[in-house]
Amino acid sequence: MSNELVPLSTALGLALQAKGLLLATAESCTGGGVAQAVTDISGSSAWFERGFVTYSNGAKTGMLGVPAALIAAHGAVSEEVAAAMAQGTLRHSDAQVAVSTTGIAGPTGGVPGKPVGTVCFGWAMAGRVQTERRVFAGDRQAVREQAVAHALRELLRFIQ
Repeated sequence: MSNELVPLSTALGLALQAKGLLLATAESCTGGGVAQAVTDISGSSAWFERGFVTYSNGAKTGMLGVPAALIAAHGAVSEEVAAAMAQGTLRHSDAQVAVSTTGIAGPTGGVPGKPVGTVCFGWAMAGRVQTERRVFAGDRQAVREQAVAHALRELLRFIQ
């Protein structure tokens, strides 16, 4: 785990525990990296409930209830799908807070308007949803690492 992720995950865990909240994740391009970062922290079972790795569109639909029509209309890599993933995570878990990632880590897969490095995020809790689209630089691993750190950093802000 990178040097940034340890203090970030620790701070997130403390904030979630202080509020009595459980976290669940829904990940596509990060392949479980967000869940790994938080479960690398000893005691995370007190605040981490579960993680979904929904890499395919079928998994997003089947496991999280993301409408296939939404994916068809906006693409899997979209803020709309990231929001639906986060909301679906709350519906399909016992968590009160969710974070989702969906993107194009590369080196292939980029299309006009959605280059390699594009990642969409969703954060949801108590009827609130926030989304963001970012484009990260670097190779596949760099994009994924930056996405995990960003997901956690913004989740910490979102719950406070």
